[in-house]
Amino acid sequence: MSRQRRHGYGNTWGMQLLRELFGEGRFLFTTEEAKVAGARLGIPVAYLSQVLSQLVASGWLQRLRRGLYAGTEAFPGAGQIHPFAIATRLMVPSAISHWSALNYHGLTEQVARVVTAITPRKVVTPSMRGGHGGRKPTKHAWDVAGIPYLYVSVTPAHFFGIEEVWVDQLFKVPMTDPERTVLDGFIAPRMVGGMGEVLGMLEAHVQTLDLPKLVRYALRYGKGSVAKRLGWALERAQVPASVLAPLQALPVAGFRVLDPTRPARGPCDRRWMLQDNLSARTR
Repeated sequence: MSRQRRHGYGNTWGMQLLRELFGEGRFLFTTEEAKVAGARLGIPVAYLSQVLSQLVASGWLQRLRRGLYAGTEAFPGAGQIHPFAIATRLMVPSAISHWSALNYHGLTEQVARVVTAITPRKVVTPSMRGGHGGRKPTKHAWDVAGIPYLYVSVTPAHFFGIEEVWVDQLFKVPMTDPERTVLDGFIAPRMVGGMGEVLGMLEAHVQTLDLPKLVRYALRYGKGSVAKRLGWALERAQVPASVLAPLQALPVAGFRVLDPTRPARGPCDRRWMLQDNLSARTR
């Protein structure tokens, strides 16, 4: 078979393959999923890599990473793929979190340039391998079509508080629920603009949150500093003492700081074994 004929067959097979996959709603798919669809169409496995490469070259497909592809708007009938769907397929398992989840849940109006997600896996991005093309990476974020995707590794025990949400008509993705998203602010305030932002967000939305669930999440997370920060903040938001009791009863050895990004200076609250290093008096 001549090179020209092979190229022609590749285009024909490629169009058939995309119509098959997109018809099933697979606008994001793996090589293995393409093999299954290709087998139904009679595409020889030996030619599949060539077909996928030609689709990428034509602009109808985008290669996200090894073995993972996304359709593009250049192919007739294909639409734009939601960044959250890309994020949760680039790293499996993972869940949209932090700034991205805060904005989705209406807990902040600020929209970050970076799509954020948590994962129990070790994260190795192209920038960690020196593949960021000379550009300064954003905390070793994964870059796809100019959008940075930032993953925060957590232990498997801390990969909880996740729900499935529809982000558009095509894609349903895992995302931290509102209570876990708020808790992440107390775990790592730097990731959501600082402890001042976290406290303001909690005060603004305390009436809409499932507070017993938030308390359960803090206890499940298992770090006294996080539980005491949350309890201190909830008390100042005038949450009933009965809700706060499990957090206050949690034993800790020594004082923790309210803001882990600031020096340990300021008044100490013995009720919560917490040092307020955020107030104006400590600046």
